[in-house]
Amino acid sequence: MSTSVRRSVRRRTIGAGLAAVALAAGAVSCSKGGEESPKMTPAAAVAKAAKNTEDITSFRYRMKGKVPEQGRVEAEASMRIKPSVAMSMKMTVPDQGTKGTMEIRLVDKAMYIGGNADLAKEMDGKTWIKFDMSALGDKNLGATTPGAGQADQNPATESTFLTGAKNVKKVGTETVDGVKTTHYSGTVTVADLKASFKDEAKAVREAREKSLQQYEKLGVDKLAMDMWVDGENHTKQFRMQGAADKGPLDMTVTFLDYNKPVSVTAPPAKDTADLAEMMKGLQDG
Repeated sequence: MSTSVRRSVRRRTIGAGLAAVALAAGAVSCSKGGEESPKMTPAAAVAKAAKNTEDITSFRYRMKGKVPEQGRVEAEASMRIKPSVAMSMKMTVPDQGTKGTMEIRLVDKAMYIGGNADLAKEMDGKTWIKFDMSALGDKNLGATTPGAGQADQNPATESTFLTGAKNVKKVGTETVDGVKTTHYSGTVTVADLKASFKDEAKAVREAREKSLQQYEKLGVDKLAMDMWVDGENHTKQFRMQGAADKGPLDMTVTFLDYNKPVSVTAPPAKDTADLAEMMKGLQDG
């Protein structure tokens, strides 16, 4: 494989795949329908749903929207948070044609990107690329592949960002995927979010600060958020919109279930090309 082809593969797979994973998602779960207590204010209802994210161990979700530089993104995924992080996602980037369809797996601190016929042609028949996240560490990962350093954290933290808004309001009641929900909205700045983290427990604060970093790297200063909360005070759906340095961010995540078993396996070694070895080969060359 030529050096130019390898560099092209590296840019496309990492840029499209891992950036989408980082943005993939952020809220919590779905549950039975209903409405919040009539005595609960919008801010209190949002805060209660955010608190419930701390009990999430796994979930399935769909996402659809626009990601800076990549354009439209559609995906469905399963993710386990505890006892160890694992994820399986099938993603399509429609604006990239056949090259924009792929599968992403995160297991044992390694990211695998595959399921693309065009990629296999360029990889001497290999259908997966392995990216060893543990070898680089969060700091280097973040510098090499935007958002990859956040892939091993609980993505439910991003749905809690609406708690930092000063203008949370109830929009009304709506049915989402057959579940009756209460729709809330608000606008929150990065500065307000950071200020709101100070009142949280250390572990919660650190998780939220880490999640916020990816938006700061994108150049997002303010987020318009919508949140749909079900009758058991879990987030059924959320939407984030913001202006980034390289284009608009507009992502909606809908949650299908939570706290059910999620099992993810690594692709067969014979079908996998190790990106670290490819990069080393380029450096040696």
